Amino acid sequence: MTRARLQELWRYYQMGVLNTAFGLGMYAALVWLGMNMFVAQLTAHLLGMAFNYLTYSRHVFRDAGPAKLRFALSYGVNYLLGLATLALISRFVASPYIAGLMSAVIVSVVNYFALKSLVFRRRAA
Repeated sequence: MTRARLQELWRYYQMGVLNTAFGLGMYAALVWLGMNMFVAQLTAHLLGMAFNYLTYSRHVFRDAGPAKLRFALSYGVNYLLGLATLALISRFVASPYIAGLMSAVIVSVVNYFALKSLVFRRRAA
Protein backbone atom coordinates (compact mmCIF):
# COMPACT_ATOMS: atom_id res chain seq x y z
CA MET A 1 0.00 0.00 0.00
CA THR A 2 1.38 3.40 -0.96
CA ARG A 3 2.00 6.23 1.47
CA ALA A 4 -0.69 8.34 -0.23
CA ARG A 5 -3.23 5.51 0.13
CA LEU A 6 -2.37 5.08 3.81
CA GLN A 7 -2.78 8.82 4.38
CA GLU A 8 -6.14 8.72 2.61
CA LEU A 9 -7.23 5.76 4.71
CA TRP A 10 -6.11 7.61 7.84
CA ARG A 11 -8.14 10.68 6.80
CA TYR A 12 -11.13 8.41 6.04
CA TYR A 13 -11.11 6.96 9.53
CA GLN A 14 -10.52 10.37 11.13
CA MET A 15 -13.65 11.65 9.42
CA GLY A 16 -15.30 8.29 10.01
CA VAL A 17 -14.96 8.78 13.76
CA LEU A 18 -16.54 12.22 13.47
CA ASN A 19 -19.26 10.99 11.08
CA THR A 20 -19.98 7.96 13.23
CA ALA A 21 -20.21 10.09 16.37
CA PHE A 22 -22.67 12.34 14.54
CA GLY A 23 -24.74 9.46 13.14
CA LEU A 24 -24.71 7.32 16.27
CA GLY A 25 -25.39 10.37 18.40
CA MET A 26 -28.43 11.15 16.29
CA TYR A 27 -29.52 7.48 16.38
CA ALA A 28 -29.07 7.22 20.17
CA ALA A 29 -30.90 10.49 20.78
CA LEU A 30 -33.82 9.41 18.62
CA VAL A 31 -34.04 5.99 20.31
CA TRP A 32 -33.81 7.70 23.69
CA LEU A 33 -36.69 9.98 22.66
CA GLY A 34 -38.76 6.84 22.01
CA MET A 35 -38.41 6.42 18.26
CA ASN A 36 -38.39 2.87 16.86
CA MET A 37 -34.76 1.82 16.27
CA PHE A 38 -35.30 1.22 12.55
CA VAL A 39 -37.01 4.60 12.03
CA ALA A 40 -34.26 6.20 14.12
CA GLN A 41 -31.64 4.54 11.91
CA LEU A 42 -33.29 5.86 8.73
CA THR A 43 -33.61 9.38 10.13
CA ALA A 44 -30.03 9.47 11.44
CA HIS A 45 -28.78 7.99 8.18
CA LEU A 46 -30.42 10.70 6.07
CA LEU A 47 -29.11 13.51 8.28
CA GLY A 48 -25.70 11.89 8.44
CA MET A 49 -25.54 11.46 4.68
CA ALA A 50 -25.39 15.22 4.08
CA PHE A 51 -22.86 15.66 6.88
CA ASN A 52 -20.72 12.79 5.57
CA TYR A 53 -20.67 14.12 2.02
CA LEU A 54 -19.15 17.36 3.24
CA THR A 55 -16.50 15.72 5.40
CA TYR A 56 -15.51 13.04 2.89
CA SER A 57 -15.47 15.28 -0.18
CA ARG A 58 -13.57 18.11 1.50
CA HIS A 59 -11.16 16.20 3.71
CA VAL A 60 -10.66 12.63 2.50
CA PHE A 61 -11.23 12.47 -1.24
CA ARG A 62 -10.38 16.08 -2.01
CA ASP A 63 -8.67 15.25 -5.31
CA ALA A 64 -11.85 13.68 -6.70
CA GLY A 65 -14.46 15.30 -8.89
CA PRO A 66 -17.99 16.12 -7.66
CA ALA A 67 -20.03 13.00 -7.04
CA LYS A 68 -23.31 13.92 -5.35
CA LEU A 69 -25.50 11.49 -7.30
CA ARG A 70 -23.05 8.59 -6.97
CA PHE A 71 -22.71 9.43 -3.28
CA ALA A 72 -26.49 9.37 -2.75
CA LEU A 73 -26.80 6.06 -4.61
CA SER A 74 -23.90 4.60 -2.65
CA TYR A 75 -25.49 5.67 0.60
CA GLY A 76 -28.79 4.11 -0.47
CA VAL A 77 -27.01 0.77 -0.78
CA ASN A 78 -25.08 1.55 2.40
CA TYR A 79 -28.36 2.14 4.23
CA LEU A 80 -29.80 -1.20 3.07
CA LEU A 81 -26.63 -2.97 4.14
CA GLY A 82 -26.73 -1.19 7.50
CA LEU A 83 -30.40 -2.07 7.96
CA ALA A 84 -29.77 -5.74 7.21
CA THR A 85 -26.75 -5.77 9.50
CA LEU A 86 -28.70 -4.06 12.29
CA ALA A 87 -31.57 -6.53 11.92
CA LEU A 88 -29.18 -9.48 12.08
CA ILE A 89 -27.16 -8.18 15.01
CA SER A 90 -30.29 -7.19 16.97
CA ARG A 91 -31.32 -10.87 16.97
CA PHE A 92 -28.24 -11.64 19.09
CA VAL A 93 -27.64 -8.37 20.95
CA ALA A 94 -30.42 -7.01 23.17
CA SER A 95 -29.20 -3.41 23.36
CA PRO A 96 -30.22 -1.28 20.37
CA TYR A 97 -27.24 0.97 21.15
CA ILE A 98 -24.67 -1.84 20.96
CA ALA A 99 -26.40 -3.30 17.89
CA GLY A 100 -26.26 0.12 16.19
CA LEU A 101 -22.56 0.52 17.00
CA MET A 102 -21.67 -2.96 15.75
CA SER A 103 -23.61 -2.40 12.54
CA ALA A 104 -21.87 0.95 11.94
CA VAL A 105 -18.40 -0.57 12.37
CA ILE A 106 -19.09 -3.41 9.93
CA VAL A 107 -20.66 -1.17 7.31
CA SER A 108 -17.83 1.41 7.54
CA VAL A 109 -15.34 -1.03 6.07
CA VAL A 110 -17.56 -1.72 3.06
CA ASN A 111 -18.31 1.99 2.73
CA TYR A 112 -14.64 2.97 2.35
CA PHE A 113 -14.19 0.72 -0.67
CA ALA A 114 -17.47 1.87 -2.22
CA LEU A 115 -16.57 5.53 -1.79
CA LYS A 116 -13.01 5.03 -3.01
CA SER A 117 -13.77 2.97 -6.10
CA LEU A 118 -17.28 4.03 -7.12
CA VAL A 119 -17.95 7.52 -5.80
CA PHE A 120 -14.86 9.68 -5.37
CA ARG A 121 -12.81 8.89 -8.44
CA ARG A 122 -9.70 10.90 -9.13
CA ARG A 123 -10.07 13.72 -11.60
CA ALA A 124 -8.42 13.19 -14.96
CA ALA A 125 -5.11 15.03 -15.13
